[in-house]
Amino acid sequence: MPVLSWAPHNGGLTRARRILWREVRNADLTEALDVTDWLRRELDAISASDAVCFLTSRKLSAAITREHTEGGITAKAVVTAGLSNAERIGTRLPQTWKDWGTINIALTLSAPLTLPARIEALSLVAEARTAAVIDTGVTLPTGAATGTGTDCIAVAAPEGEIAYAGKHTDAGHAIGRAVYDATHAAVQDWLRDSARW
Repeated sequence: MPVLSWAPHNGGLTRARRILWREVRNADLTEALDVTDWLRRELDAISASDAVCFLTSRKLSAAITREHTEGGITAKAVVTAGLSNAERIGTRLPQTWKDWGTINIALTLSAPLTLPARIEALSLVAEARTAAVIDTGVTLPTGAATGTGTDCIAVAAPEGEIAYAGKHTDAGHAIGRAVYDATHAAVQDWLRDSARW
């Protein structure tokens, strides 16, 4: 189905059968690495070049899935979260090139959307992610964290005639609830795990 994203592989508006995560270690992501070319070769090697693909240094077993149905429309969010790269929107901390962390969110929605509604759905995913991060209370020298410097989102929904996916719609409510719940849980898991490192 159509997938709208800014994923490092097959980002933009594309058709895909799957959204994948590629786990990497922080040490793999050197300044000299051409990540786009490397990821393309990695996916070619497993016959997955057609997929939309995220990168994460979070263990894949830490992925959190939440689903919500509202008015017959189902949203399913899958989230991996790491905040070692946390930022507050509109500010920027010095980049160490040693600490990577990101929030990757894949959302599937049962509602058949127009392109403008798909864009609106993507904005709701970002809003729900930000609300969840703020509510976990992660604080930086610049203020409350709102995400990371490398967050990625992908929204998959069938093509159709639903023209709006805002917060007052069933689709928007389902998106917000599923993404907020999955992101909040994923960030809390990361906070628990990182406290032991």
